[in-house]
Amino acid sequence: MSRRKDIFVLLFFLVFFFVALYLIFGTFTADDTFKDVSLVSGEKIGLIRVLGGIYDPEPILDQLDRAEESSGVKALIIRLETPGGSVAASQEIYQRVADLRDETEIPIIASMGNIAASGGYYIAMGVDTIMANPGTITGSIGVIFSFPQYYELFEKIGLSHEVLKSGRFKDTGSPLRSMDKAERQYLQALIDDSYQQFIETVAAERGMDLSEVELLADGRVYTGRQAKESNLIDMLGTYHDAIDLAAELGGISGTPDVVDLAKEKGLTLYDLLFGDLMKILTYKFGLTMPLKYEMVTGFP
Repeated sequence: MSRRKDIFVLLFFLVFFFVALYLIFGTFTADDTFKDVSLVSGEKIGLIRVLGGIYDPEPILDQLDRAEESSGVKALIIRLETPGGSVAASQEIYQRVADLRDETEIPIIASMGNIAASGGYYIAMGVDTIMANPGTITGSIGVIFSFPQYYELFEKIGLSHEVLKSGRFKDTGSPLRSMDKAERQYLQALIDDSYQQFIETVAAERGMDLSEVELLADGRVYTGRQAKESNLIDMLGTYHDAIDLAAELGGISGTPDVVDLAKEKGLTLYDLLFGDLMKILTYKFGLTMPLKYEMVTGFP
């Protein structure tokens, strides 16, 4: 009897364990789904939202692919609510947007919300028309390379750290020691090259001389109205103005139907509990590439 009870308890805990794993890592809904807008009657405006930090380009690239593949999408709005993000991710999204603009007949409108700065502004370079509210915060054309420094704290509490490396620059930027002059020059060269890529793109897309862009690209932000006066955007307007413009350029008559091109992602308990926390730890506290097209906010 005791043996049967032990087996029953063991089975109970095994079932409990696997159910807990499912709740934490499994989804509460079905797999990612997306309703192909080409199967829906009428002509559509596709909507892609770029929200928060720009670090993983894949979800946005997938939506751009959907816009190109869906025959029902006659115009596209990219809604920007972002302070920027990593250099390569911003460039990758920009290039895909520019390719879509140049290789298809789909008019693309960038609609800037509260903030569309740095890498967000970089993405906007790939569209046909950039629209911002008068009070939108945009610009911040520049590059930042930041990482925390812990070595003084470690020295105070008596902790030490040793590194074995293959070259003198392999641990440049380590939070466990200060940098020397050569390392600062090395990192500054990375920053300068990334900055040059940024301003060259702005000059080419906005039809400006490089010297004109350099005067504007010292890292400062602009309101939408200031950006319009400086030729950094095309026009002032709200999100609904962007919808009206997209409908006009896409040849859509009547009230346009706006379709969000994002997939419906299954939500896990892990996402609810730790999703935002992991993003903060990964992207804001030195656990990823620190070279960014990003406007500095309240986080380090």
